[in-house]
Amino acid sequence: MLRNEFMIAVRFTLVTAVVLGILYPLAVTGIGHVAFRHQADGNLIVANGQVTGSRLIGQNFTGDQYFHGRPSAAGNGYDATASSPSNYAASNQKLISRIDGDVAHYAAENKGQPVPIDLVTASGSGLDPDISPAAAMFQAARVASARHVPEATVRALVERHVERRQFGFMGEERVNVLLLNMDLDGLAQ
Repeated sequence: MLRNEFMIAVRFTLVTAVVLGILYPLAVTGIGHVAFRHQADGNLIVANGQVTGSRLIGQNFTGDQYFHGRPSAAGNGYDATASSPSNYAASNQKLISRIDGDVAHYAAENKGQPVPIDLVTASGSGLDPDISPAAAMFQAARVASARHVPEATVRALVERHVERRQFGFMGEERVNVLLLNMDLDGLAQ
């Protein structure tokens, strides 16, 4: 009798593992690829036949001619295989020094204006592709100067890239840095 119960338990475990560990994930993945192809493939952005990035993962832009995203502690910066925050406590001197340095850098760009918090603090994943509209507008003068275009042109481009709250009330307004920078590169052509 104990042997029968053991065999039932083994069969149940195997069937459950196959159904829930193989068949169900394959079905959900298949439905996702049919119904939501772009999202299931990672919201990849293709320009001139080349994948330039994902709408969901930030990239490190450092030149003055580009908008900068949030700081990233993920690997060497925006490394999707090492997604994580820095895990430094608010009292940690390394974190304080990094933030102080970032604030000083951005404050020098726009004297007398407060630095938007998302330009100096990392997201929980370290991969956030978006910044607030205020953070984008804060950088508009630097970008316009580096690209030798009117600041009004850059600000209008930022306005076009502001993604509103979902359904009008969920989340915050945001600007995708990669998409904005790609459009900036399109201005020069």
